[in-house]
Amino acid sequence: MKRIVFLLFGFAILLIVSCSDKDELALSPNPNAPIDSVGVLTTINAFSNLSFSNPLDLQSPDDESNRIFVAEKDGIIKSFSSESEVGEVSTFLDISDRIATESELGLLGFTFHPEFSTNGFLYAVYTPNEELAVISRFKVSENDLDIVDMSSETILLEIPQPDTNHNGGQLAFGPDGYLYIASGDGGGSGDPNGNAQNLENLLGKILRIDVNTTDTGLNYAIPADNPFVEVENARGEIYAYGLRNPWRFSFDVATNTIWAGDVGQGEKEEINLIEKGGNYGWNILEGTSCFLEDDCDTANTMAPIYEYGHEENDRSVTGGYVYRGSSLPSLQGLYVYGDFVSGRIWALDVNGNNKLIVDTDLAISSFGTDANDEFYICAFDGSIYQLTTEMEEQP
Repeated sequence: MKRIVFLLFGFAILLIVSCSDKDELALSPNPNAPIDSVGVLTTINAFSNLSFSNPLDLQSPDDESNRIFVAEKDGIIKSFSSESEVGEVSTFLDISDRIATESELGLLGFTFHPEFSTNGFLYAVYTPNEELAVISRFKVSENDLDIVDMSSETILLEIPQPDTNHNGGQLAFGPDGYLYIASGDGGGSGDPNGNAQNLENLLGKILRIDVNTTDTGLNYAIPADNPFVEVENARGEIYAYGLRNPWRFSFDVATNTIWAGDVGQGEKEEINLIEKGGNYGWNILEGTSCFLEDDCDTANTMAPIYEYGHEENDRSVTGGYVYRGSSLPSLQGLYVYGDFVSGRIWALDVNGNNKLIVDTDLAISSFGTDANDEFYICAFDGSIYQLTTEMEEQP
C-alpha cells in the first residue's frame, strides 16, 4: 500500500508476461491501440448517489448478476447494482471487528473465485494486527447469496509484517486458475532487512498458489511449475521477486500478461511486466537507478517497462488495467494507471510509450473493472469514477 502517511487520515495507498506453461501467450503490441490517437479525457462520478469510506478495491464476479463490489479500508465490502442511478448498497462482508486499520493496514484487497457462481468462494487479504497479513477464503451464505457466512473463513496464508506499511494487497486469479498475491517488502525505509531479494520469505514478491487443492500441512497447494519449487532455501510460493510495494497488479484478459505498479522509495515509480521467476531489482535498484550504492550489479534483474520521477508531484503509483471495454475505443489495448498523490492518469502501451490522459485532483487508491471490462477509479473522496470524453456532461 502507499507510503504517503501525511495525506488523507494519515493513510497512504499506494505489472510481466505471466501464464502457466499450458497457457503461454506471446506479448505483442495491440495494432488497434495507437497511443497517439488517445484524446484528452475527463472523470465523472459513476454512481453519484453512493459514497464509500476509503474505498481500496473494486471487483465484479463472473456470475451474470451485474453487481459491483467495493472494499473499504475499515473492513467492509459493499455490493450494488452497476446502474449509474443506483441509490442503495448492501453489506456483503463485514470483518471490521477482526482487523487493524492504522497507517496502511486494513482490508487491502479481495477477489472472487472463477467458479464463484457455483462455489460461492471469495478471497480477501487483510491485517488482523500490526504484525501480520492474512489471505483468507470466505463463502457466501447458504441461506442468502447476497451476504458472506462469517463463520466460513479459512485462513490460507499468513505473512509476517515487520512494519505497518508496504503490505501489498492485490489478489487475482490467473488464466491458469491459480491465485496470485502481491506482497510488499514489509515496510520501513529502503527495505532495511533486504526482504525483497530474500527468497526465504514471502515479502516483496508476487506469489502464486493453487487454492483448489492442498499440500500436506497447508490450506493450499504450491504449483509444481512455480520457479523456485526445487530451489534450496527458497519459498515455493514465490512467482517473482525484487518488488518494493506492488500495491496493484492485473491480468490483461486478452493476452494473459500481468502488469504491476510498484511504488517507489524517494525518486522513481515503476510499471513492470512480471515474468515467472523475474527479479525486479529492489532494493538493489529503484526503477533503473542504483539504490544502495552508486555502482550496482544489475545482472539477472528485470527493468521496468516504464518509470517516472517525482518532479510533477507524482509520488505513488497506483497500478491499473489494460482497457478491454467498449465505451472508450481509443484506449483499447492500453494500460491505464494513475498516481495516488498527484491524481494524474496515463495510458501506456507495451512498447513503453506513455501519454497523460487526464489530470485530476483525486487521491486514486485503486482501479477496477466490471463484468463488461469497463473501467472504474476508486478515490479517497469516497466516490467511484469513470473516464469519459470531455464533451460528455456529468449526470
